[in-house]
Amino acid sequence: MTTWTQPTEAERFALLRDAKTIAIVGASPNPERSSNEIARYLKARASYELYYVNPTVEEVLGEKAYDSLADLPVVPDIVDVFRRSSQFPAVADEAISVGAKAVWGQLGVADQDAAQKATDAGLTVVMDACIAVEHSKYRSELG
Repeated sequence: MTTWTQPTEAERFALLRDAKTIAIVGASPNPERSSNEIARYLKARASYELYYVNPTVEEVLGEKAYDSLADLPVVPDIVDVFRRSSQFPAVADEAISVGAKAVWGQLGVADQDAAQKATDAGLTVVMDACIAVEHSKYRSELG
């Protein structure tokens, strides 16, 4: 059995370059929440189709919020997770189930066992890293 390791910088760049859709799990309509700030960044500065997953709200940034990844009209390339680390395994399982290509745990979000399970299922897993910070590093190359 291998042990999960963070993707290299080149692998993270490739993930961001090749992705077309991002589902933000735990997206909040509250502009003071980091999930909202990151969603606004991605919406303004990136060319991804964004989908918001939060069963407790109707919409985020004026767009429909979905109850789960399974309810999305597309299979997301990246599942960006704004949930507690204790909830990361359930989100990773759902990402595996729907056929996502990657799971990205935001700053402070990590679970080694869930990461290994998702990696073993063929997903790329990034944890404890801000997708907006990573995107901004490569913005000129990503368009």
